[in-house]
Amino acid sequence: MARVMKKDSSQDTPQGDRIAKVIARAGIASRREAERLITAGRVKVNGQRIDRAALNVTDKDRVEVDGRLLGAPEPPRLWLYHKPTGLVTTTKDEQGRTTIFDELPEDLPRVMSVGRLDLNSEGLLLLTNDGGVKRKLELPETGWVRKYRVRVNGRPQDATFEPLRKGLDLDGERFQPMQVALDRQQGANAWVTIAIREGKNREIRRAMEAVGLSVNRLIRVSYGPFQLGQLKRGEVEEIRPRVLRDQLGLADTPGNEAQKALAKPGKSGPPKVKRRRRDG
Repeated sequence: MARVMKKDSSQDTPQGDRIAKVIARAGIASRREAERLITAGRVKVNGQRIDRAALNVTDKDRVEVDGRLLGAPEPPRLWLYHKPTGLVTTTKDEQGRTTIFDELPEDLPRVMSVGRLDLNSEGLLLLTNDGGVKRKLELPETGWVRKYRVRVNGRPQDATFEPLRKGLDLDGERFQPMQVALDRQQGANAWVTIAIREGKNREIRRAMEAVGLSVNRLIRVSYGPFQLGQLKRGEVEEIRPRVLRDQLGLADTPGNEAQKALAKPGKSGPPKVKRRRRDG
């Protein structure tokens, strides 16, 4: 029977990869979710139940989650999804509301969302089968710019947005400086383009409220180099593997979950393939 790899005294680090990382690479759960599965006693290695995530395994070890044997890790994949309004970005909703996962094409593998868009927001949402890609893409320090088209009720002037450009402190929370451009007035509403690098909970809506404006439409149009483009509501497009490797710095090997990803964002939106939407 294969055994869990212990630290070799001749090496600085144990052989293999952390068990939570291996589970995330297999598309079972995100790395954080995998750690919770381990703590809950739902993971076995070589027939033995484990309860700690500080464990390294190799491809010789037999890993089971809820009694299901982990197969070979899937290569990292990334999809663009045009989220409509009215959908919750969670796997399950306590209030019984429809989630994005209820509406995704049925032939998609198990995917996780990169960050969230709230119920009333729409536009580009990234989906991945790889927990490491998800985690890295969500880290603020990676510097990926999220760009939004925002419609607000009111007649703002360019100077209205100066507090947002300088950064805000709201309810004890620091909002980093935003890039804000006033595009045009349209009746009682104005269109604004906003770029941020963090994406805290309801950040744009709260920031607009702080300068006396109410958001009545919010569309994410890009996330780093990935663009919404002409993708229609409810449609999904997969990023080409080569483009994904180039943009995220992935090694050209199956199952690499991008621990060295995101060295630098790309300069332009990549081509996309496999456009599809759920029937019905």
